Amino acid sequence: MSDGFRSSRRNVLKGAAATLSLAALARTALPGGAFAQGTGPEVKGAKLGFIALTDASPLFVAKEKGFFAKYGMPDVEVLKQASWGTTRDNLVLGSEGNGIDGAHILTPMPYLISAGRVTQNNVPVPMHILARLNTNGQCISVAKEYLDQKVGLDAKVFKAAIDKKKAAGKSVKAAMTFPGGTHDLWLRYWMAAGGIDPDKDIETIVVPPPQMVANMKVGTMDCFCVGEPWNAQLVQQGLGYTALTTGELWKDHPEKAFAMRASFTEKYPNATKALLMAVLEAQQWCDKPENKDEVAAIAAKRQWMNVPVADVAGRIKGTIDYGDGRTVEKSPHIMKFWDDNASYPYQSHDLWFLTEDIRWGKFDPQTDTKALIAKVNREDLWREAAKTLGVTAIPTATSRGKETFFDGKVFDPADPAAYLSSLGIKRIA
Repeated sequence: MSDGFRSSRRNVLKGAAATLSLAALARTALPGGAFAQGTGPEVKGAKLGFIALTDASPLFVAKEKGFFAKYGMPDVEVLKQASWGTTRDNLVLGSEGNGIDGAHILTPMPYLISAGRVTQNNVPVPMHILARLNTNGQCISVAKEYLDQKVGLDAKVFKAAIDKKKAAGKSVKAAMTFPGGTHDLWLRYWMAAGGIDPDKDIETIVVPPPQMVANMKVGTMDCFCVGEPWNAQLVQQGLGYTALTTGELWKDHPEKAFAMRASFTEKYPNATKALLMAVLEAQQWCDKPENKDEVAAIAAKRQWMNVPVADVAGRIKGTIDYGDGRTVEKSPHIMKFWDDNASYPYQSHDLWFLTEDIRWGKFDPQTDTKALIAKVNREDLWREAAKTLGVTAIPTATSRGKETFFDGKVFDPADPAAYLSSLGIKRIA
């Protein structure tokens, strides 16, 4: 062996040692020492699904800004799903079956999946909700043909219009994104409050969020409920208008969740915490006013939502052009990712979704909601991750208390039965 070769080999080894030393230092320097050597994530990656919606922005940001990598998960894949049904199917498969480990998801779905209510052969697949991804930010939009009626928060106006249309022998359809999901429930609440029975007076159809505008264009439906940017895009294309934002139905209502298969969280507790910390940091980043334009630019990209930035930017910053002559600046119903405890997965909110799904026959009235929430809602993991991140404003209660809706109805988490009995249109006695 030549002296030159020995010398170069020594240099290579020295360089490798220095690199390893730096890597070790980096591991121990992570926030709170949470993932110091020996206690880091058990795996380097996970497969997370998303639907092309603005409220998936924390996942886009966590990937693009390197937050997953920061907490020891550089191999996280954020994978576009065609529909919520596809998301469900891939969660049932799990990544080991060529599916996904977790997802940006409609809050009721982890419950419907865990209870086997929407899975093949009703086989339960245990899920864990780790965080709420956002509050507010959805809308009910109507076709341009109803512009003269100025359909808004009071659905009685819409009822009169569709009664007239049906009397002329025409079909009337309302689109949502998944039976028993959030958009289904917002649409049903709004219509029922205005005297429309969503199962008898109108045909309800399922359409994936990115296909809503195209379907409205060809006249497939009269109204739809979906998240952004599709309501804004409908207005931008002059095909319809926003009747109301869902925040007008229920201010600061819970919306999407970040959920994982229970098999993943139980097998990889450190990796779960790392994922959660990355998402929480991304949520904080998304809600800083100075970052809103960049959030819109990131979310609009081809690999995420594949829409013009203008379809995202206005509403994510609180400017809502309803498309009917109304424009609201600094809307109180702006989508929130972190502010006002938007990220905290209140158990009381999960209870409302379960109660509404009981109302419409998606769950049996005898469902032990308390036991189901105890299995699915992992607010304990949220608290642990938030504490490690140095978050000081951690909610002290698992309930946000009584919630009041636009029509005066009150949901008291301590007495969901009283809420159910106060509702006129429902599928249970």
